[in-house]
Amino acid sequence: MLKKQRKKATLELSNGMKFEGRLIGSDVCVSGEMVFNTGMLGYSESMSDPSYIGQILVFSFCLIGNYGVPSLNGGDFFMAYGHESGSIKTQAIVASEIFEECYHHSNGISLEQWMISQNVPGIVGIDTRQLVQVIRNTRNLFGWIVPEGCKRENTLKKFPFLEKFEKDEIVDPSKYNLMPTVSTCERKVYGTGSKKVAVVDCGIKWNILRMLVNKGCSIELLPWDTDFTKVEADGWLISNGPGDPRNTGDLVEKVKWLLNGDKPVLGICLGHQIISLASGAKIKKMTYGHRGHNQPVFTVPEHKAFMTSQNHSYTVEPSSIQPEWELWFENANDQAVEGIKHKKKPFMSVQFHPEASSGPNDTGWIMDHFISKL
Repeated sequence: MLKKQRKKATLELSNGMKFEGRLIGSDVCVSGEMVFNTGMLGYSESMSDPSYIGQILVFSFCLIGNYGVPSLNGGDFFMAYGHESGSIKTQAIVASEIFEECYHHSNGISLEQWMISQNVPGIVGIDTRQLVQVIRNTRNLFGWIVPEGCKRENTLKKFPFLEKFEKDEIVDPSKYNLMPTVSTCERKVYGTGSKKVAVVDCGIKWNILRMLVNKGCSIELLPWDTDFTKVEADGWLISNGPGDPRNTGDLVEKVKWLLNGDKPVLGICLGHQIISLASGAKIKKMTYGHRGHNQPVFTVPEHKAFMTSQNHSYTVEPSSIQPEWELWFENANDQAVEGIKHKKKPFMSVQFHPEASSGPNDTGWIMDHFISKL
Protein backbone atom coordinates (compact mmCIF):
# COMPACT_ATOMS: atom_id res chain seq x y z
CA MET A 1 0.00 0.00 0.00
CA LEU A 2 1.35 3.40 -0.97
CA LYS A 3 1.81 5.83 1.88
CA LYS A 4 -0.11 9.08 1.82
CA GLN A 5 1.78 12.07 0.43
CA ARG A 6 2.17 14.46 3.33
CA LYS A 7 2.85 18.15 3.62
CA LYS A 8 6.14 19.25 5.18
CA ALA A 9 6.11 20.54 8.75
CA THR A 10 8.74 21.76 11.19
CA LEU A 11 9.05 21.31 14.94
CA GLU A 12 10.79 24.44 16.24
CA LEU A 13 12.09 24.18 19.82
CA SER A 14 12.68 27.03 22.24
CA ASN A 15 16.37 26.02 22.51
CA GLY A 16 16.85 26.80 18.80
CA MET A 17 16.75 23.23 17.47
CA LYS A 18 14.54 22.32 14.52
CA PHE A 19 13.23 18.95 13.35
CA GLU A 20 11.87 18.53 9.83
CA GLY A 21 9.04 16.09 9.28
CA ARG A 22 5.66 15.56 7.68
CA LEU A 23 2.29 16.86 8.83
CA ILE A 24 -0.39 14.59 10.24
CA GLY A 25 -3.82 15.55 11.50
CA SER A 26 -5.05 19.10 11.09
CA ASP A 27 -3.20 21.73 9.03
CA VAL A 28 -2.78 24.31 11.81
CA CYS A 29 0.09 25.89 13.74
CA VAL A 30 0.29 25.30 17.52
CA SER A 31 2.77 25.67 20.38
CA GLY A 32 3.10 24.05 23.78
CA GLU A 33 5.31 22.52 26.45
CA MET A 34 7.35 19.57 25.16
CA VAL A 35 6.70 16.28 27.00
CA PHE A 36 6.97 12.61 26.09
CA ASN A 37 5.44 9.19 26.70
CA THR A 38 7.32 5.88 26.55
CA GLY A 39 4.32 3.55 26.20
CA MET A 40 3.99 1.06 23.34
CA LEU A 41 0.22 1.62 23.38
CA GLY A 42 -2.35 3.75 25.19
CA TYR A 43 -2.00 6.73 22.86
CA SER A 44 -5.72 7.54 22.87
CA GLU A 45 -5.82 7.49 26.69
CA SER A 46 -2.81 9.80 26.86
CA MET A 47 -4.06 12.21 24.21
CA SER A 48 -7.44 12.53 25.96
CA ASP A 49 -5.92 12.93 29.44
CA PRO A 50 -6.61 16.50 30.70
CA SER A 51 -3.20 16.47 32.43
CA TYR A 52 -1.65 16.95 28.97
CA ILE A 53 -3.50 20.18 28.19
CA GLY A 54 -1.16 22.82 26.78
CA GLN A 55 1.48 20.20 25.95
CA ILE A 56 2.94 18.73 22.75
CA LEU A 57 3.19 14.99 23.38
CA VAL A 58 6.07 12.99 21.87
CA PHE A 59 5.66 9.22 21.57
CA SER A 60 9.04 7.52 21.85
CA PHE A 61 7.81 4.15 20.56
CA CYS A 62 8.53 3.67 16.85
CA LEU A 63 4.90 3.22 15.68
CA ILE A 64 1.54 4.37 17.01
CA GLY A 65 -1.98 4.21 15.60
CA ASN A 66 -1.95 0.53 14.61
CA TYR A 67 -5.22 -0.24 16.44
CA GLY A 68 -6.89 3.08 15.67
CA VAL A 69 -8.98 4.93 18.24
CA PRO A 70 -11.74 3.03 20.07
CA SER A 71 -15.28 4.11 19.29
CA LEU A 72 -16.99 6.44 21.73
CA ASN A 73 -20.12 4.28 21.42
CA GLY A 74 -20.68 1.62 24.05
CA GLY A 75 -18.66 1.34 27.22
CA ASP A 76 -20.17 2.31 30.56
CA PHE A 77 -21.77 5.53 31.79
CA PHE A 78 -18.44 7.40 31.86
CA MET A 79 -16.80 6.92 28.50
CA ALA A 80 -15.78 4.09 26.21
CA TYR A 81 -12.54 2.42 27.25
CA GLY A 82 -9.58 4.05 25.54
CA HIS A 83 -10.77 7.59 26.31
CA GLU A 84 -10.02 9.53 29.50
CA SER A 85 -12.16 12.54 28.56
CA GLY A 86 -14.51 13.55 25.78
CA SER A 87 -11.88 15.09 23.49
CA ILE A 88 -8.19 15.33 22.65
CA LYS A 89 -6.43 17.49 25.22
CA THR A 90 -2.88 17.61 23.81
CA GLN A 91 -1.90 20.61 21.74
CA ALA A 92 -0.30 18.28 19.21
CA ILE A 93 1.62 15.00 18.96
CA VAL A 94 4.98 13.95 17.53
CA ALA A 95 5.67 10.38 16.36
CA SER A 96 8.22 8.49 14.36
CA GLU A 97 5.54 6.82 12.27
CA ILE A 98 1.78 6.29 12.39
CA PHE A 99 -0.35 3.51 10.96
CA GLU A 100 -2.76 5.02 8.47
CA GLU A 101 -5.54 2.43 8.59
CA CYS A 102 -7.75 1.23 11.44
CA TYR A 103 -8.39 -2.36 12.50
CA HIS A 104 -10.16 -2.47 15.85
CA HIS A 105 -12.84 -4.69 17.38
CA SER A 106 -14.86 -1.69 18.59
CA ASN A 107 -15.24 -0.19 15.10
CA GLY A 108 -13.27 2.95 15.89
CA ILE A 109 -11.61 5.36 13.50
CA SER A 110 -7.99 5.91 12.57
CA LEU A 111 -5.75 8.05 14.75
CA GLU A 112 -5.44 10.68 12.03
CA GLN A 113 -9.19 10.84 11.43
CA TRP A 114 -9.65 11.47 15.15
CA MET A 115 -7.05 14.25 15.09
CA ILE A 116 -8.55 15.94 12.03
CA SER A 117 -12.04 15.82 13.53
CA GLN A 118 -10.76 17.77 16.56
CA ASN A 119 -8.40 20.13 14.75
CA VAL A 120 -5.22 18.69 16.29
CA PRO A 121 -1.95 18.64 14.31
CA GLY A 122 1.12 16.47 14.57
CA ILE A 123 4.44 15.60 12.95
CA VAL A 124 5.80 12.22 11.84
CA GLY A 125 9.08 11.18 10.28
CA ILE A 126 11.52 12.49 12.87
CA ASP A 127 13.86 10.71 15.29
CA THR A 128 11.66 10.70 18.40
CA ARG A 129 14.30 8.88 20.48
CA GLN A 130 16.69 11.79 19.91
CA LEU A 131 13.92 14.28 20.64
CA VAL A 132 13.11 12.56 23.95
CA GLN A 133 16.76 12.91 24.96
CA VAL A 134 16.61 16.62 24.15
CA ILE A 135 13.48 17.01 26.26
CA ARG A 136 15.07 15.07 29.13
CA ASN A 137 18.17 17.26 29.10
CA THR A 138 16.57 20.68 28.61
CA ARG A 139 14.71 22.44 31.37
CA ASN A 140 11.48 24.24 30.42
CA LEU A 141 11.49 23.21 26.76
CA PHE A 142 8.70 24.46 24.52
CA GLY A 143 7.96 24.00 20.84
CA TRP A 144 6.05 25.11 17.79
CA ILE A 145 4.58 22.85 15.14
CA VAL A 146 4.63 24.87 11.94
CA PRO A 147 3.18 23.28 8.76
CA GLU A 148 4.65 24.47 5.49
CA GLY A 149 3.05 27.79 4.54
CA CYS A 150 1.58 28.40 8.00
CA LYS A 151 2.52 31.47 10.06
CA ARG A 152 2.84 31.59 13.83
CA GLU A 153 0.42 34.49 14.13
CA ASN A 154 -2.27 32.12 12.84
CA THR A 155 -1.80 29.82 15.84
CA LEU A 156 -4.84 27.77 16.79
CA LYS A 157 -6.31 28.64 20.21
CA LYS A 158 -8.38 25.55 20.96
CA PHE A 159 -8.97 26.03 24.71
CA PRO A 160 -10.51 29.01 26.56
CA PHE A 161 -7.37 29.83 28.54
CA LEU A 162 -5.45 30.24 25.27
CA GLU A 163 -7.58 33.23 24.34
CA LYS A 164 -5.39 35.23 26.72
CA PHE A 165 -2.28 34.49 24.66
CA GLU A 166 -0.85 37.07 22.30
CA LYS A 167 0.04 36.03 18.77
CA ASP A 168 3.45 34.34 18.46
CA GLU A 169 3.48 33.62 22.22
CA ILE A 170 4.60 30.15 23.26
CA VAL A 171 1.95 28.24 25.22
CA ASP A 172 3.24 27.59 28.75
CA PRO A 173 0.43 25.87 30.70
CA SER A 174 2.11 26.57 34.06
CA LYS A 175 1.41 30.31 33.73
CA TYR A 176 -2.34 29.98 34.16
CA ASN A 177 -4.92 28.51 36.47
CA LEU A 178 -6.21 25.73 34.22
CA MET A 179 -8.88 24.45 36.58
CA PRO A 180 -11.79 26.32 34.88
CA THR A 181 -10.72 24.79 31.55
CA VAL A 182 -10.55 21.15 32.64
CA SER A 183 -13.01 20.81 35.55
CA THR A 184 -16.68 19.86 35.33
CA CYS A 185 -19.08 22.81 35.49
CA GLU A 186 -21.74 21.05 37.53
CA ARG A 187 -22.00 18.46 40.27
CA LYS A 188 -22.66 14.93 38.97
CA VAL A 189 -23.43 11.67 40.77
CA TYR A 190 -22.37 8.21 39.56
CA GLY A 191 -22.88 4.79 41.08
CA THR A 192 -25.13 3.51 43.85
CA GLY A 193 -22.62 2.06 46.31
CA SER A 194 -22.98 2.45 50.05
CA LYS A 195 -19.75 4.42 50.43
CA LYS A 196 -19.88 7.96 49.08
CA VAL A 197 -16.72 9.62 47.74
CA ALA A 198 -16.58 13.31 46.86
CA VAL A 199 -14.22 13.71 43.90
CA VAL A 200 -12.75 17.16 43.22
CA ASP A 201 -12.34 17.44 39.46
CA CYS A 202 -9.01 19.08 38.64
CA GLY A 203 -8.94 17.43 35.20
CA ILE A 204 -9.78 13.88 36.22
CA LYS A 205 -9.20 10.77 34.13
CA TRP A 206 -12.41 8.81 33.71
CA ASN A 207 -10.83 5.52 34.77
CA ILE A 208 -10.39 6.86 38.31
CA LEU A 209 -14.17 7.27 38.56
CA ARG A 210 -14.75 3.92 36.89
CA MET A 211 -12.52 2.16 39.42
CA LEU A 212 -14.32 3.73 42.37
CA VAL A 213 -17.75 2.73 41.06
CA ASN A 214 -16.60 -0.80 40.17
CA LYS A 215 -15.30 -1.17 43.72
CA GLY A 216 -18.69 -0.39 45.24
CA CYS A 217 -18.60 3.37 45.78
CA SER A 218 -21.04 6.08 44.81
CA ILE A 219 -19.26 9.23 43.74
CA GLU A 220 -20.13 12.88 43.43
CA LEU A 221 -17.96 14.67 40.90
CA LEU A 222 -17.41 18.25 42.02
CA PRO A 223 -16.31 21.40 40.19
CA TRP A 224 -12.91 22.57 41.40
CA ASP A 225 -14.40 25.70 43.02
CA THR A 226 -17.14 23.90 44.99
CA ASP A 227 -17.75 24.98 48.58
CA PHE A 228 -16.53 21.85 50.38
CA THR A 229 -18.46 22.73 53.55
CA LYS A 230 -21.72 22.04 51.67
CA VAL A 231 -20.78 18.52 50.56
CA GLU A 232 -21.63 15.34 52.48
CA ALA A 233 -19.30 12.39 51.84
CA ASP A 234 -17.53 9.49 53.54
CA GLY A 235 -14.22 10.43 51.92
CA TRP A 236 -12.58 12.74 49.42
CA LEU A 237 -10.41 12.32 46.33
CA ILE A 238 -8.42 15.21 44.81
CA SER A 239 -7.81 14.29 41.19
CA ASN A 240 -5.00 14.57 38.70
CA GLY A 241 -4.82 17.57 36.39
CA PRO A 242 -2.56 19.98 34.50
CA GLY A 243 -0.40 22.95 35.40
CA ASP A 244 1.37 24.35 38.43
CA PRO A 245 -0.25 23.23 41.74
CA ARG A 246 0.49 26.67 43.17
CA ASN A 247 -1.68 28.23 40.48
CA THR A 248 -5.02 26.64 41.34
CA GLY A 249 -6.93 29.52 42.92
CA ASP A 250 -8.06 28.87 46.49
CA LEU A 251 -8.09 25.09 46.12
CA VAL A 252 -5.16 24.57 48.50
CA GLU A 253 -6.99 26.53 51.21
CA LYS A 254 -10.10 24.40 50.72
CA VAL A 255 -8.07 21.21 51.06
CA LYS A 256 -6.60 22.56 54.29
CA TRP A 257 -10.16 22.54 55.61
CA LEU A 258 -10.44 18.84 54.70
CA LEU A 259 -7.19 18.08 56.54
CA ASN A 260 -8.59 19.63 59.68
CA GLY A 261 -11.21 16.87 59.71
CA ASP A 262 -10.97 13.10 60.01
CA LYS A 263 -12.52 11.75 56.81
CA PRO A 264 -10.20 9.83 54.42
CA VAL A 265 -8.57 11.92 51.68
CA LEU A 266 -6.64 10.61 48.66
CA GLY A 267 -4.69 12.76 46.18
CA ILE A 268 -3.49 11.59 42.76
CA CYS A 269 -0.79 13.41 40.75
CA LEU A 270 -1.79 17.10 40.87
CA GLY A 271 -4.02 16.16 43.80
CA HIS A 272 -0.93 14.83 45.59
CA GLN A 273 0.83 18.14 45.10
CA ILE A 274 -2.20 20.12 46.31
CA ILE A 275 -2.53 17.96 49.44
CA SER A 276 1.20 18.38 50.07
CA LEU A 277 0.87 22.17 49.87
CA ALA A 278 -2.17 22.08 52.14
CA SER A 279 -0.21 20.03 54.68
CA GLY A 280 2.55 22.66 54.83
CA ALA A 281 5.06 21.09 52.44
CA LYS A 282 6.74 23.00 49.61
CA ILE A 283 6.64 22.34 45.87
CA LYS A 284 9.38 22.99 43.31
CA LYS A 285 9.70 22.55 39.58
CA MET A 286 11.90 19.61 38.64
CA THR A 287 15.04 19.85 36.55
CA TYR A 288 13.89 16.66 34.82
CA GLY A 289 10.22 15.79 35.03
CA HIS A 290 8.90 12.25 35.34
CA ARG A 291 7.29 10.99 32.13
CA GLY A 292 6.18 7.69 30.66
CA HIS A 293 4.86 4.28 31.65
CA ASN A 294 7.96 2.90 33.33
CA GLN A 295 8.78 5.06 36.35
CA PRO A 296 9.97 2.82 39.22
CA VAL A 297 8.95 3.68 42.79
CA PHE A 298 9.29 1.90 46.11
CA THR A 299 7.55 2.07 49.44
CA VAL A 300 9.19 3.56 52.51
CA PRO A 301 10.47 1.93 54.66
CA GLU A 302 9.57 -1.51 53.21
CA HIS A 303 11.41 -0.84 49.95
CA LYS A 304 8.83 -2.75 47.91
CA ALA A 305 9.07 -1.81 44.22
CA PHE A 306 6.33 -0.93 41.71
CA MET A 307 6.28 0.33 38.12
CA THR A 308 4.10 3.39 37.52
CA SER A 309 2.76 5.76 34.89
CA GLN A 310 3.61 9.44 35.37
CA ASN A 311 3.49 12.86 33.71
CA HIS A 312 4.54 15.76 35.92
CA SER A 313 7.04 18.60 36.22
CA TYR A 314 6.64 19.46 39.92
CA THR A 315 7.68 17.62 43.06
CA VAL A 316 7.49 17.92 46.83
CA GLU A 317 10.65 19.06 48.61
CA PRO A 318 11.46 16.15 50.99
CA SER A 319 12.83 18.39 53.73
CA SER A 320 9.54 20.31 53.85
CA ILE A 321 7.35 17.31 54.78
CA GLN A 322 5.74 18.22 58.09
CA PRO A 323 6.29 16.20 61.32
CA GLU A 324 2.70 14.85 61.25
CA TRP A 325 3.31 13.35 57.82
CA GLU A 326 5.72 10.74 56.48
CA LEU A 327 7.21 9.66 53.19
CA TRP A 328 5.16 6.81 51.64
CA PHE A 329 6.75 6.31 48.20
CA GLU A 330 10.06 7.38 46.70
CA ASN A 331 11.30 7.36 43.10
CA ALA A 332 13.92 4.67 42.54
CA ASN A 333 15.82 6.74 39.96
CA ASP A 334 16.22 10.12 41.66
CA GLN A 335 14.71 9.65 45.15
CA ALA A 336 11.98 12.21 44.43
CA VAL A 337 8.90 12.14 46.66
CA GLU A 338 6.25 9.88 45.09
CA GLY A 339 3.75 9.76 47.94
CA ILE A 340 3.10 10.91 51.49
CA LYS A 341 0.65 9.89 54.21
CA HIS A 342 -0.43 11.23 57.58
CA LYS A 343 0.93 9.38 60.59
CA LYS A 344 -2.41 9.20 62.39
CA LYS A 345 -5.26 10.33 60.13
CA PRO A 346 -6.45 8.58 56.90
CA PHE A 347 -4.84 11.12 54.56
CA MET A 348 -2.67 9.89 51.69
CA SER A 349 -1.44 10.99 48.28
CA VAL A 350 0.59 9.59 45.38
CA GLN A 351 2.39 11.32 42.53
CA PHE A 352 1.80 8.48 40.06
CA HIS A 353 -1.40 7.07 38.50
CA PRO A 354 -2.84 4.01 40.29
CA GLU A 355 -5.74 3.84 37.82
CA ALA A 356 -3.19 2.79 35.15
CA SER A 357 -4.94 4.10 32.06
CA SER A 358 -2.73 3.69 30.31
CA GLY A 359 0.26 2.13 32.06
CA PRO A 360 1.19 -0.64 34.51
CA ASN A 361 -1.38 -1.95 36.98
CA ASP A 362 1.08 -2.47 39.86
CA THR A 363 -0.41 0.16 42.17
CA GLY A 364 -4.14 -0.39 41.70
CA TRP A 365 -4.22 -1.66 45.29
CA ILE A 366 -3.94 1.96 46.48
CA MET A 367 -7.58 2.52 45.53
CA ASP A 368 -8.56 -0.49 47.64
CA HIS A 369 -6.47 0.84 50.52
CA PHE A 370 -8.25 4.20 50.33
CA ILE A 371 -11.72 2.63 50.10
CA SER A 372 -10.98 0.44 53.14
CA LYS A 373 -10.60 3.63 55.20
CA LEU A 374 -14.06 4.97 54.32
